[in-house]
Amino acid sequence: MDFKEIKELIKIFDSSSLSALSITQENSKIKLEKGTKSAQIVESQNMQVLSPIQIPQNTPQVEVAAPTSPAQSSKGAQGETINSPMVGTFYRCPSPDAPAYVNVGDKVKKGQTLGIIEAMKIMNEIEAEFDCVIKEIIPNDAQPVEYNSPLFVVEKI
Repeated sequence: MDFKEIKELIKIFDSSSLSALSITQENSKIKLEKGTKSAQIVESQNMQVLSPIQIPQNTPQVEVAAPTSPAQSSKGAQGETINSPMVGTFYRCPSPDAPAYVNVGDKVKKGQTLGIIEAMKIMNEIEAEFDCVIKEIIPNDAQPVEYNSPLFVVEKI
């Protein structure tokens, strides 16, 4: 359920005669109650409170379960990761017809280019921070990546 759907659901609930409503769908759970003083956003797996929010008394209580992020559900590979320094599109090659900068199993030196992240039409080279062996390349070629998302699982040499 996206934010717009939740917002619309709150409007409908607020104008109804119901005092409580609970909806569960796949990775999300929404609980609305009239007459409460706060709303809480809840994580789906552990149901931990992420952040309490103060809201006016006549607004319903909302609990939203957040889906797991790709960084949390990464294959659990062993080793250190080299993470994305920015939001953008990850590329393994300098051009579509060129070979990839690195492949799984390659030994790389500190400063060697591992890939490119395109952000705002600017190509930013991602360099190895230390000598290492590439154990896993997480994003696919031309896949969007977020800030601090893991790009490579590596083993220091």
